[in-house]
Amino acid sequence: MAEQAFGDPSELLIDGKSVPGRGETTREIRDPADAEVLVAAVREADLEQTRQACDAAQRAFPGWAATPAPDRARILFRFRALIEERFDDLARLIVRENGKLLSEAKGDVRRGLDVVEFACGIPSHLMGTNLQDVASLVDAYCVREPLGVCVGIPPFNFPAMIPLWTMPIAVACGNTFILKPAEKAPLTGSLLARLFNEAGLPPGVVSVIHGGAVSGGWVAMNSAVKAITFVGSTPVAQELYSQAALHGTRTQALGGGKNFLLVMPDADLAQSAPALVGSCFGCAGQRCLAGSVVVAIGDETRQERVVEAFVAGARELRLGQGFDERATMGPLHSARHKEKVAQTIELTAKAGVKLVLDGRGARVPEFPRGHWLGPTVFDRVPPNSMLASDEIFGPVVAVLRAKNLEEAIGFANMSRFGNSSSIFTNDGAAVRTFRAGIQCGMLGVNLGVPAPMAAFSFGGWKQSLFGDTHVYGPDAIHFYTRKKVVTERWFGATRPHEGWV
Repeated sequence: MAEQAFGDPSELLIDGKSVPGRGETTREIRDPADAEVLVAAVREADLEQTRQACDAAQRAFPGWAATPAPDRARILFRFRALIEERFDDLARLIVRENGKLLSEAKGDVRRGLDVVEFACGIPSHLMGTNLQDVASLVDAYCVREPLGVCVGIPPFNFPAMIPLWTMPIAVACGNTFILKPAEKAPLTGSLLARLFNEAGLPPGVVSVIHGGAVSGGWVAMNSAVKAITFVGSTPVAQELYSQAALHGTRTQALGGGKNFLLVMPDADLAQSAPALVGSCFGCAGQRCLAGSVVVAIGDETRQERVVEAFVAGARELRLGQGFDERATMGPLHSARHKEKVAQTIELTAKAGVKLVLDGRGARVPEFPRGHWLGPTVFDRVPPNSMLASDEIFGPVVAVLRAKNLEEAIGFANMSRFGNSSSIFTNDGAAVRTFRAGIQCGMLGVNLGVPAPMAAFSFGGWKQSLFGDTHVYGPDAIHFYTRKKVVTERWFGATRPHEGWV
């Protein structure tokens, strides 16, 4: 792997210097499409190095917070240019450590870059409010100030996009930032942090700590840390949020999802089926907005047509390594995760649920050691079953059948998650009913993956999000700053007299 100006991404980045980890654990990052290929060996930080990163971030904070917002924005613009310059390198690194198709990896980088571009407008985002003469000769105004040291803990499934959801906006707001990349796919986030430093950040403003739950937990619970963003599983998100609350640490913890795709009788199946397939099986189903429940609505004939079109589209997917231009679906990230998903398929089939497409026998002859699992579809799944309620995080889809939209909305609202849901229809009244009735934070109309663009904010409801604000967009400005209201009066000031021009 080519070294950068700030060192090898497999190393730590502390106080502007790339240093080897001194922890007891060294993790081997292997290509998910070929487990014999070692991408990198990443040695984790020990607790002393973690403390050093926190100390460096604390030291850097006063000077960085005092840096004018336009000057911070200039560094953001340089960071954006470096990402564009290294765009292909970043995408290829994602393929190697995560297993995505190259086209999916490029989308990962591009959507993260959208957030960097949003952060470049930080002088406008930080503008306060004011009211003259809130009382007689008394004025009031509100300003936003940075918090201090912030921490980002992203998952493995979007190695570029999710670090870029947090790091650029936190830094643009005047905070310092410690990134603890996902231990399963740490290289891309670490490389991005190095590019950020290369763009001109003072030492200590952005650091990287490699490690697992121990180092991540220590950083998150450190009294110097003022804000944490976590993206991962719901149990971990809930536990982190609870622990952070005990320390008074501002936290947004994003958990899992069970995303329902509702297909109305009037939906255009020729155009909807590819969107359904892409939602459910893109990134091998390893994304928090992946469709995992398809609800066919209408009479039996219409339901059958929806299921047939969806299954036919799934059968056409071609498994392959990420650089294979013929491939339309990549591997799962690890052998352990593949086995877990395969076990779910086995248990569901044994329970008597109709298995219409079984991906467990999938093979890619050129890559026999890859973590391959093909598209899998169960039909007529009971709405209260495990498959319809639990997050599988793989290419496994439950098909439910509903007589009407109201029943379909009821199925979706049974979920303890509330990340996203989409409806496929040409009926505006149905869309309005869906929009008002569904209990999710992100909705789509004729879109399989309704991820908000950077000018909005990303986040779900219920057990998909713990915290008061969503990530990126306007909510991120609120999350990474605190408000200060000034009420002032100047003795000797007078009101304009009559005839004042």
